[in-house]
Amino acid sequence: MVVRRAAEKDIPKIIELLQQVLEIHADIRPDIFISGTTKYDFDEVKEMLSLEERPIYIAADENDNAVGYAMCEIKETPADATNKVKFKQLYIDDLCVDASARGQHVGEALFNHVKEEAKRMGCYEVTLCVWTGNDRAEHFYEKLGMKTKERIMEYII
Repeated sequence: MVVRRAAEKDIPKIIELLQQVLEIHADIRPDIFISGTTKYDFDEVKEMLSLEERPIYIAADENDNAVGYAMCEIKETPADATNKVKFKQLYIDDLCVDASARGQHVGEALFNHVKEEAKRMGCYEVTLCVWTGNDRAEHFYEKLGMKTKERIMEYII
């Protein structure tokens, strides 16, 4: 397996994986996520491929077929934030491993690649969000050494 930057040829598989991760979220929170949809469409993913601040990394098998992705975004402390230290982070906007490849260390390889890229870019941290109820993902990220930084709470009316 190799982890590399995504290319346009990977977009159909990325869309398929976006569908898989959306269904996980729709099962957990059908009040928020609409089953049968995706977070991004083909054109949006294609646009991201051209943006240096929105890198997408692909884990590819021995035939160079994508089996997982990590969609990232470089974020910086806003210039007008006077109460925070200025730093850069690499935010994992979305990470998915094909259901048929789970348990084969694909997610770990993607995460390790993202960490190396963040280090190369001079980032202070790698961050991501996990939906409450996605216990498998939460345990996976904790196993990789991630810790809770903050929690978003809700009160449904």
